[in-house]
Amino acid sequence: MKNIVKSVLILSLFGLFAVPAFTSHSAVQAEQTEFRSVRASHILVDTEEEALELKKRIENGESFEKLAKEYSKCMSREKGGNLGFFKRGQMVKPFEDAAFSLPVGVISDPVKTEYGWHLIKVTSKI
Repeated sequence: MKNIVKSVLILSLFGLFAVPAFTSHSAVQAEQTEFRSVRASHILVDTEEEALELKKRIENGESFEKLAKEYSKCMSREKGGNLGFFKRGQMVKPFEDAAFSLPVGVISDPVKTEYGWHLIKVTSKI
């Protein structure tokens, strides 16, 4: 047994045998950059100024969901802006790019699409 361990150690030093590193599940998940699906909510408004004002209100403690119900132009407002899960290719590109790059729980800066200005909140990634 000692000889096997010694051989593995020697081979790994020369790059001839890969020894797996021990990492925690959360460290592996944090390094993962590509997800299959994202669950997000959004608030859709007409101007960047409106989006910035709403973001400021959220940062000051107001509920994203409450503001979505009150101000969003999208029908998802009835669900607090919740769009559910979606995959790449299902949303317009600027929205999709922002949603897939946001960390869970973070509110995006205003994102411009052909529909208006969005504030996006990712609630889950798988």
